[in-house]
Amino acid sequence: MSFEKNFCPSPWFHTMINSTGNYEYCRWAVKDDRQKFPGIKQVSPIQWFQNSMSDIRRDMLEGQELSGCSECNIMERYGKISGRQRQLLKIGVTARDFSKSMLTSTWLDSFRYSLENNGDTDQLPQDWQINLGNYCNSACLFCTPQSSSRLAEEFKKIGFINKLPPRAWCDDPASLDSFLETLERTSRIAYLHFIGGETLITPAFRIILGKLIQSELASKITIGFTTNLTTWDQEIVELLCQFQQVNLGMSVECLHPLNDYMRYGSKIDTVQRLMSRWIGVAREHQWLIQLRITPTLLSIWHLDTVYKFASEQGIAVESCNFLNDPAFMRPSVLPRSWRDQVIAKLRSWIDSQTQETGSPIINTRNPDFAHRQVIEDAKSYVAYLEQQPDESDRLPALVSYLQTMENNRKNSVLDYLPEYEELLRSAGYRS
Repeated sequence: MSFEKNFCPSPWFHTMINSTGNYEYCRWAVKDDRQKFPGIKQVSPIQWFQNSMSDIRRDMLEGQELSGCSECNIMERYGKISGRQRQLLKIGVTARDFSKSMLTSTWLDSFRYSLENNGDTDQLPQDWQINLGNYCNSACLFCTPQSSSRLAEEFKKIGFINKLPPRAWCDDPASLDSFLETLERTSRIAYLHFIGGETLITPAFRIILGKLIQSELASKITIGFTTNLTTWDQEIVELLCQFQQVNLGMSVECLHPLNDYMRYGSKIDTVQRLMSRWIGVAREHQWLIQLRITPTLLSIWHLDTVYKFASEQGIAVESCNFLNDPAFMRPSVLPRSWRDQVIAKLRSWIDSQTQETGSPIINTRNPDFAHRQVIEDAKSYVAYLEQQPDESDRLPALVSYLQTMENNRKNSVLDYLPEYEELLRSAGYRS
């Protein structure tokens, strides 16, 4: 065990609620179906955070490596900034000078309190990841029914699932009131990040923003949210403008028609038009901007288009982690010869950029470091493709999935990605 390697302060100020209303201890944690956490209908947010999460904090203080933390470990292995590194930064601790910076952290007394009280804490969560359910007008190829109502309907139609996911927790007024009451009681509440679904068409997003404004919390809260760039809601924009700060995430896989195939339901012309509109609003109000990506073995072929655009615009690029599920869409499913071609494309763009020296950019939201951050993210995917073990045995599963989806959607990946014809046909693709 290594305290310095495995410790993360996140469980002392951050937590998450998923689409069904069950709690999760971290926005980056790998979800394990064998590990069930309680829901907001059974346990109040305060009880969950202060007491039910005690074993997580206790394990952290003992230097244990939590199974749910594996994705952060993979990110750090390949030079991608992990959630753990970002959370350490928030308490003033750096990996390079861990021991000394930990002793001077203002959170040290909170860690000691938990050490002396079997992992309990007297803190309330200041940083929330809030999953508002699966209201969504897109059906991304790599998504899940829990995150897209449109995909859920499609999966049910073709027989991938027998029933639709349950309604979102925030559709229940009592659960929503319990959540809002906790926010009002949290004196140091700082950050709320909303995901879906598509947040702009989710009823609870508008309700929560309005309630926070009414309770006069907006002036001290930063709102983070992600939009899929398929719709616009001026009323939501006006509500967001009343908050202390906004972190805007715009989901896109590549600036190429392949994005339409990957993010089914979107159109690249609309995506680019709305992206330009959001960038204009964000710059007018000094919001922070990021392009949010989920590279798969398909979209990674044109990933360089995102980095080029982001660099020109001075915008950061972020993926929550290296894709884990669905396993057959991981970039590591690419055989070596195709990996080498993607690596060459990414390196060509990296080499064309002015290389700046310095420590890795941990605060990926700082616009002053956007250019360096984009280069570092591109380098992390190069390292991943170079070193991650081969999983090309998953290609037949990918092909089976694509053909089932395409039979329903009446499209073909080869119309968007002809470069992969030999690869896909070798794994049984027929069209």
